[in-house]
Amino acid sequence: AAEFHGGVGYNPPPQGHFNTFATNAITLSSYRSLIEQPLGMYYWGTGDWMKLLAVDWELLPEGNPDTFRVYLREGVKWHDGSDFTSKDLLSNFYLGYLFNWAVWNYVDKVEAVDDYTVDFHMDRPSSVVPRYILREHIRPYSVYGEFYEELKALLDAGKDLESAEVKLLRVRVSQFRPETYVGTGPFALNPADLTEAAITLKLFPGYWDVDKIKFDAVKLYNGETPTISPLVMAKEIDYAMHGFPPATVKQFVELGIRIVRPPVSSGPAIYFNYNIYPLNRKEVRQAIAYAVNKDENAEVSLADSARRQKYMTGLSDNMLPLWLPEEDMADLEEYRYNPEKAAEILTSIGFKKGSDGVWLDDKGKRMEYDLLVPQEYADWSAAALNVANQLTNFGIKTEVRGMTYSQIPHEVWNSRFELAIQGWGASNPHPHFSYYADLITYNYASGQGPGMNFPLVQQTEEFGEVDLENAILASADGFDSEVQADSVRQLAKIFNDILPIVPLWERYGNNAVLDGVRVTNWPDDDDPIWKNNPYGDNAGIMLILDGTLEPVK
Repeated sequence: AAEFHGGVGYNPPPQGHFNTFATNAITLSSYRSLIEQPLGMYYWGTGDWMKLLAVDWELLPEGNPDTFRVYLREGVKWHDGSDFTSKDLLSNFYLGYLFNWAVWNYVDKVEAVDDYTVDFHMDRPSSVVPRYILREHIRPYSVYGEFYEELKALLDAGKDLESAEVKLLRVRVSQFRPETYVGTGPFALNPADLTEAAITLKLFPGYWDVDKIKFDAVKLYNGETPTISPLVMAKEIDYAMHGFPPATVKQFVELGIRIVRPPVSSGPAIYFNYNIYPLNRKEVRQAIAYAVNKDENAEVSLADSARRQKYMTGLSDNMLPLWLPEEDMADLEEYRYNPEKAAEILTSIGFKKGSDGVWLDDKGKRMEYDLLVPQEYADWSAAALNVANQLTNFGIKTEVRGMTYSQIPHEVWNSRFELAIQGWGASNPHPHFSYYADLITYNYASGQGPGMNFPLVQQTEEFGEVDLENAILASADGFDSEVQADSVRQLAKIFNDILPIVPLWERYGNNAVLDGVRVTNWPDDDDPIWKNNPYGDNAGIMLILDGTLEPVK
C-alpha cells in the first residue's frame, strides 16, 4: 500500500477525543483538512482558491454586499454514508455561535436557500468573512444535528448566549464524545487505527475527488519535536513542520533531507499578566523589549528560520508594507538591543537596582518572575531559556517553568502565570487575524477566561482613547482595504508604543521534506506553493489533494 508519513502531536483517548468543538480534541493540526474538509484552501502566491466542498461563492447584492452566498458541491458523501448538504453548514456555524466563533462578530444569521446554497447574512459586512467561512472545517449534521436543532429552538424562542438554557447546552456539547471523526475528506479515521505512537488514516473510497488521491493511507506519528526528529533522521517521515533546532536541521541536510522555509507570519512573544504590578506598566514592557537581544534569541532558537521582528507591531514585517505608508513605518520604534536604554527607562520611573543586582520597582519590590513555556516546543523552549538568561543578567530575575503544551493555554486563560511564551501573529493573510491572536485570544474578550487581562480600552498619546477590540473588528470592516488600513495603522502604532506583548522573532518554516523514499514530485523551492503558510493553507496537504504528490513507484 502507498503511504504518506507525517508527524503531529496529539493526546490519545481518553484525554484526547473527536469533538472538534471542544478543548482537547485530537485536531491533527493541518492534517485535519484530509478528514474534516473545509470549503476551500487558498494559494498565497497567486491569490487563487482551491475549491473543495464549495464550487463557488459570491457577495450579494453587488456593490453594497451584506450577504456572502456559498454554492456547495453536490454528490459529496460523509464517511458515514450521509449526503453533504446545506444542513451541515447550518449546524456547523450555529454551533460555532455557541462557542463565540469570531465570524459571528460580522454575521448575524445563516440561512439555507436550498440544499446546496447557503447565505451568510452580515450585519457588519467584512472582507474577512469569506476566509472565516471558507477555511472552517465542516462537521456533519448526522453527528451534531440534534444539538443544532435544540439551539435553533432556543434562539427562535428569544434565548441568547447568556441564558441559562443556552449555557447548559454549551456544556453538553463540550462534553459530547463522538466515537470517531466523520468527515468528507479523502481519508477516514478508524479509532482502531489510533495508538499512542501513531494514527493511520485510510483512503475513503467514496471521496468526491478520489481519482486525484495517489495514496492508500496517511500515517501520522505522534509527537512534538524531540520525538519526531529521530524519525525524520531515520527517513520514516516524508514531511514534518515542527520547530527543529539548528543542530538538528544541520543533521537533516547532511542526510539529504530538504528544508523548505515558507513564511509563517507569526512567532513567539512574551506575554504579561496584567494583574501583577509592575508588568502592567508600559515602561516595564518597553524596558524588557530593549533588554533582550532578539537577534541572538532568533539565532539560538531556529537559526535561518527565525528573524527578529524589526517593526514590533504584532503584525508580520512581510505584511506591514501592504498596509502602512513608508513614513509611518519610519516612525516605528524597532526596540533594538540596548540594555542602557532599558535601565534608563526603569530609572526614570523610580526603579533602582538592589545590592544583589536585581531591580526593585518603585514600591521596593524585587523584579523576579516565572516564564511559562510549552516544554515540547524545542524552538520556544530555546527562546525562553535565552530570554530568562538575558533578563536575569540585566537584573530582572527570570526562571523558566516548562509545562506540557496541551496544558499551557488553560494556565494562561486562567491567569495562572507571570510571564509566558505564547504566539503572536496568525497564519492568515489579513492583519485582522494577527491582532485578534495578539490581543484577544489570550485575553478576557475571548470568553475563555481573564487571560493576561490586558485592558482593551487604552488611552493613547496619538489617538486619544481607543477601544482596541473595536479597532480589530474595524480593521476588517467593509471591502475597501484603504478604509481598513486606517484601523490597521492605528493598531500597529499603538501596539508599537505600548507593547501589550513583546514579539521576539518571526518564524519561517524549517519544514523537512523527504523526496524519493515513499513520496516524490515535491515542487522546487521557488514554486509559489511554498509562499503558503504551513499552519494556514498547508502546501503538503494541498499537494496531496490536487494529486501532485505521488508514491515512489
